[in-house]
Amino acid sequence: MPNLTDPKLISGNANKPLATAIARRMSMHRGMSVDLVDARVERFNDGEIFVEMYDNVRGEDVFIIQPTSNPANDNLMELLIMSDALRRSSAQRITAVIPYFGYARQDRRTKARTPITAKLVANMLVEAGVERILTMDLHAAQIQGFFDIPVDNLYASPIFALDIMSHFKNQMEDVMIVSPDVGGVARARELAKRINAPLSIVDKRREKPGEIAEMTIIGNVEGKTCIIVDDICDTAGTLCKAAEVLLENGAKEVHSYITHGVLSGPAVERVTNSVMKSLVITDTIEATEPVLGAPNIRIVPTAPMFAQATLNIWNGTSVSSLFDVETLGPIYEGLYSV
Repeated sequence: MPNLTDPKLISGNANKPLATAIARRMSMHRGMSVDLVDARVERFNDGEIFVEMYDNVRGEDVFIIQPTSNPANDNLMELLIMSDALRRSSAQRITAVIPYFGYARQDRRTKARTPITAKLVANMLVEAGVERILTMDLHAAQIQGFFDIPVDNLYASPIFALDIMSHFKNQMEDVMIVSPDVGGVARARELAKRINAPLSIVDKRREKPGEIAEMTIIGNVEGKTCIIVDDICDTAGTLCKAAEVLLENGAKEVHSYITHGVLSGPAVERVTNSVMKSLVITDTIEATEPVLGAPNIRIVPTAPMFAQATLNIWNGTSVSSLFDVETLGPIYEGLYSV
């Protein structure tokens, strides 16, 4: 049953440009204004977070747009407190739109006496009143099972497919998709299938955490335009090393498509000085000034997809329809010519 109330959007401080872009896109799709709820989300002098809604949300279908990116703890607390404020204000349903789901890399116990923090975060979100999750490219798909509420996990691969077919349309026969590790093969294979390209794998072995001892290329990349695909780029060490190994093995040029550009520490400098022709990331995490100023980093928008997914949830229609390039094409019309 479609909702009779209008969708209400509220943004924390994690990525206001994305929230504003989603509201603008939803306004375009609906033909009527969709504004962000007037609220203040601020900190006291001791660092405590305070939230106050100035608009009435009683009986409304509310979507909180808040990635839990750096600073992860502050942004997560903002999300939890906003949800609690909405629940106590009698919102009809609270959906957390989390473009980047922080703590997703802690999805299992890798050794004794370690936590499963992704599950803890899931418990806190539900306890705070969140009734539905909308996110993109979870680091581990099984995190959806940590929740006893609906979780819609969108994929960046249809957006990347549109971008690749637009930017490499005159050399698609030379394009090869590359997974930077064995664990990311399923993600890379999905994109390769979408654009009808071959697949290669970088097999890396570590002597100890943070240090890569050896990299081996599985597949023939000679003369190919290699596109590395992954969900997260943090310090960019593995990414830049993989690009070097691909060129050493005869690749013509190397590009990378990463969903979440965490890009912490020396990452931007590494990417700028690397042999990669370009690094394409999405705007799920708000770009810093160094990222915006990097000559070989490009950002593709996710607002059209999130806006349509939000409207579909509000209307009670399918979100999985957005997994297809054919469906996304009209939504991204004007951005790409394939």
